[in-house]
Amino acid sequence: MLRLCFFISFMCLVKSDTDETCPSFTRLSFHSAVVGTGLSVRLMLYTQRDQTCAQIINSTALGSLNVTKKTTFIIHGFRPTGSPPVWIEELVQSLISVQEMNVVVVDWNRGATTVIYPHASSKTRQVASILKEFIDQMLVKGASLDNIYMIGVSLGAHIAGFVGESYEGKLGRVTGLDPAGPLFNGRPPEERLDPSDALFVDVIHSDTDGIKYFKCDHQMSVYLYLASLQNNCSITAYPCDSYRDYRNGKCVSCGAGQIVPCPRVGYYADSWKEYLWDRDPPMTKAFFDTAETKPYCMYHYFVDIVSWNKSVRRGFITIKLRGEDGNITESKIDHEPSAFEKYHQVSLLARFNRDLDKVAEISLLFSTGSVVGPKYKLRVLQMKLRSLAHPDRPHLCRYDLVLMENVETSFQPILCSQQQM
Repeated sequence: MLRLCFFISFMCLVKSDTDETCPSFTRLSFHSAVVGTGLSVRLMLYTQRDQTCAQIINSTALGSLNVTKKTTFIIHGFRPTGSPPVWIEELVQSLISVQEMNVVVVDWNRGATTVIYPHASSKTRQVASILKEFIDQMLVKGASLDNIYMIGVSLGAHIAGFVGESYEGKLGRVTGLDPAGPLFNGRPPEERLDPSDALFVDVIHSDTDGIKYFKCDHQMSVYLYLASLQNNCSITAYPCDSYRDYRNGKCVSCGAGQIVPCPRVGYYADSWKEYLWDRDPPMTKAFFDTAETKPYCMYHYFVDIVSWNKSVRRGFITIKLRGEDGNITESKIDHEPSAFEKYHQVSLLARFNRDLDKVAEISLLFSTGSVVGPKYKLRVLQMKLRSLAHPDRPHLCRYDLVLMENVETSFQPILCSQQQM
């Protein structure tokens, strides 16, 4: 499984839906958040024909929604300032660009806008009930449950879960983007999003503390999902029991060259569902890292080091790669110290934010992390670099190196096949 300011303003005059040529997402002021808002749900339909101009629909008027096509619902979450989510329009356009479908934005800003989080949380069941009433009418017109997809953000993830539960888990798919933690963590399955709410449920957790709502990582899940729709790179996740095991390279038995591919993060995550049926229960959790900026992809390599120091050396490795095109990328493997023992191979998982087709130069830096005391040497009998994303690429090696602590050592790698391993 792919988590997670108050002011006074003036009341706004809002046009009625009938006055709008192209209806827009409800925009409220912070004053509305302070005084509170009663629940009102608007369903805004976008299609291939009307990609930028929404049509207001409801359970008695489905508008131009084509029930034979896939229908994707986008459900936002808690809105403590009343402003529209900045990512809504981009997500709508990105979904329509990858597949012809109906996209329905669930605008429940009147209800989600409040400075008191429990007030917004208490309205999630009502929103789910309204959505079920709408989907019931879709089914009457010929739609099928397995062709319905719900993307829920924060509280919206639990709304999607409640809708899925009302159909006994027969919805096609639910994606939870950083499902809200407060008032939901630790609750029984029927009171939150859980794996039984759809035929396929995937969740991206990007804010593991779940408390600091305004931290940028709470919205990161949305941008990672968007990246899966827009970018050439595909973010790979690795099924694993813990993040520590993942960082230590113990969970890389999937991917290119393996029988089972690795899960993909975002829109195409459901391509992995066929590999879940052999699991009991049919679910998994997977870990991944991202770069700080778009397109967010990380490229994984193993750095195998065999040392020949007489005594054990504990420390960290920083590896830098320079491509033939001059581009440079670096990975600091510093989550925990490694123990380098004589004639013992240490395999380190290195993560780079750039994929270099051909590596012209490698730099290694060894550090014990100590700012005082003697400087140590790490004597390397063999260093090998191998790509996980592209296992067909030749392994690169270097032999008989001496790394002085905190001194970068650069060298040209050679193909491992040119020397006896």
